[in-house]
Amino acid sequence: MGACFEAAQGRVLYARISRLQALFPQQQTQDSAIEPLRIPRAEHNISRSDISPATLKVLYTLKDAGYEAYIVGGGVRDLLAGLHPKDFDVATNARPEEVKRLFRSCRLVGRRFLIAHVRFGDEIVEVTTFRGPIGDSHDRDETGRILSDNVYGSLEEDAFRRDFTINGLYYDIRDFSIVDYVGGMEDMRRRTLRLIGDPELRYREDPVRMLRAIRIGNKMDFRLDPASAEPVKRLAHLLREIPPARLFDEVLKLLLSKDAVENFRALHWFGLWDELFPDLGAHHEIAPEQTRAFVEAALANTAERVQQDQPVSPSFLFAALLWAPVRARAEDLARGEDHPSFVALAQASEEVMARQGLRVAIPKRFSMPAKEIWTLQPRLEQPRGNRPQRLLTHPRFRAGYDFLLLRAQGGEPVQAQAEWWTQAQAGAMAPLPAAAAGVVAEEAPRKRRRRRRRRGGGAVPQAE
Repeated sequence: MGACFEAAQGRVLYARISRLQALFPQQQTQDSAIEPLRIPRAEHNISRSDISPATLKVLYTLKDAGYEAYIVGGGVRDLLAGLHPKDFDVATNARPEEVKRLFRSCRLVGRRFLIAHVRFGDEIVEVTTFRGPIGDSHDRDETGRILSDNVYGSLEEDAFRRDFTINGLYYDIRDFSIVDYVGGMEDMRRRTLRLIGDPELRYREDPVRMLRAIRIGNKMDFRLDPASAEPVKRLAHLLREIPPARLFDEVLKLLLSKDAVENFRALHWFGLWDELFPDLGAHHEIAPEQTRAFVEAALANTAERVQQDQPVSPSFLFAALLWAPVRARAEDLARGEDHPSFVALAQASEEVMARQGLRVAIPKRFSMPAKEIWTLQPRLEQPRGNRPQRLLTHPRFRAGYDFLLLRAQGGEPVQAQAEWWTQAQAGAMAPLPAAAAGVVAEEAPRKRRRRRRRRGGGAVPQAE
């Protein structure tokens, strides 16, 4: 791959591409069309053996039917960097309905832009038709975000519609070359993440690109180009216009990764974190060091599990991220309205989770277990009588116990309880010291069992 970077043709073409990028996103005409840089198979490291069989089948089926077919985006980028892509995206000049006719297992999805999903067993290959240039016909909101985008175009136009230059590289199945219109190969060599076109305009078109810049930059260990970094703080508020369900998917990609801690720090630095988790951001201003240390400990634990290919739980992670505002609100409720601690915690859990859903929509399959983890904490802090035996069989016990350990690690005064439960799981249930048992103010009052009345003539006086 190094030989192509040194070629004089590549340097000249890169300069021409840079000038064209300055004009983007104006429509490219035939007069402004350029010949792309083509890197032959001998000068790059991508092999068909690195590509999934399902993706190859899609590529060859499209090619044999007379269509152009390329792998594009993260698949090409990751293979060039020596990484293993989780999936591959295919770009083609075939329209979605034409793709559907070629594959019986195809399903068309999407609102803003129609996409074909082709399924082979457990694998889904995403096939997109080349997109055309952005023009006045595209529907936008008042912030500049594109609302509809079903305009088709050529390979060149599609390349300039991609977000980052390193995502604008195409692997051509016909001759196994890499096609580069946007200078992505040069930026791969420079280890630079650069937006195609005017950065502010591209962020306004889709504010999620700000999140992708952080995630891809840390994943690749690339430097974010200064021109691409400059507008982010000013435009962070645009994330409020993105549907909360879409932000949930992006947050999972950012935080359930080996780069979770680095992503958190970058999000915080650019002011994006407070837009995603406003309750936590507000609490961070009150107790910055303790809150940040707790969040980073949770993210470091997640990153370690990802690196070791161990399962990670979004429920546990969201429980950790929102614990500070939940705990603070529960303390206010318990103090101000004389709520028992367990009632205050349950109410605080509902309030914080409901507010969070306005920014990042957490599905019930994750929010419900997170709330269970929170409401288990008072019971773990006061193990009395025969309750510990019952609690050990609780379906969320392990998650609640791990959360208790995390709280102890973060400096909360629950170290004695964490150690007690560690020993209890080994069969040693010694009495918990009185000082440690008083962490939570009060427990739920125990209900008295109602005595049943006996049925029969002697139970009720007979009428005279």
